[in-house]
This record gives sequence, structure tokens and C-alpha cells, in this order.
Amino acid sequence: MTVMESVSARTDTCASAPKAHPRPEGQDRYTISEVVAFSGLTAHTLRWYERIGLMPHVDRSHTGQRRFSNRDLDWLAFVSKLRLTGMPVADMVRYAELLREGDGTFAERQELLEATRRDVRTRIAELQGTLAVLDHKIDFYGGARAAPERA
Repeated sequence: MTVMESVSARTDTCASAPKAHPRPEGQDRYTISEVVAFSGLTAHTLRWYERIGLMPHVDRSHTGQRRFSNRDLDWLAFVSKLRLTGMPVADMVRYAELLREGDGTFAERQELLEATRRDVRTRIAELQGTLAVLDHKIDFYGGARAAPERA
């Protein structure tokens, strides 16, 4: 059992997150190709995540093949959400390191996530402003096209 797996379920599980692909009932070991299908990530990305420390230790079969667990898939779903926020990979790796260090790092993990949330909210506000400009232009062109038809 890895340190990441020993952390209490209350800390950082993504069990409540919707799953993009249903997983086979009762199955908890997946090959890298199955994880590629479930996650949409490439095998290269999965290996890179493991190499840089973003993935916890991934179990191996007796032949050396990676065997991912449901917990690994939950973690990858969370990491994918972090990627969508624009969180730098270095911050994601730091978050993973803090998680492995245990419950004493709650405050640091919370601050990382709060900083990311602030960045996301700023980007959302910027995008809402951009959307308002687009809506205005679309309305303008729609009105301009309709005006000649009224004449």
C-alpha cells in the first residue's frame, strides 16, 4: 500500500466526481491501454506523469506491466480537472508530493487549490467579458443583416 493510498478517504478522494467512462463492475486492475481508453490520456502522458511524480507508485504485474487501480483512475480524473484549470504541472506535482506526505499538509494543499480557484475565477471573468463582446458583435451583425430586409 502506498502512502497516497493510506491517507484517509476524507482527504483527497475524487469518488464523488462523475466518471467519464463506466468501469467494469468489480474490476480494480487495468492495463495502460485500458486506462488510455477510460481517461483519454495517452500512454506517453501516463508514463510521463509517473516519471515526474504526478502519479503515485503504479503497481506492476509479475511481467512488469503497469496495473492501474480504481484509485489511480480517480486520481487521474482529478489531475485532468487540475490541468483544465491551467494549474502548472509543477504545482500539480507539488500537490501530489504534499498528499503523499500526509494529513499535516492540509493547509498547504488547501492554499494551492485556493490559488488555483482564484486564477480560474479571474479567467472566467475575463472570458465573460470576451463573451459579452462577441454577443454584442453577433447582435450587431444580425441587426445589420435584418435592416436591409425591412426596407
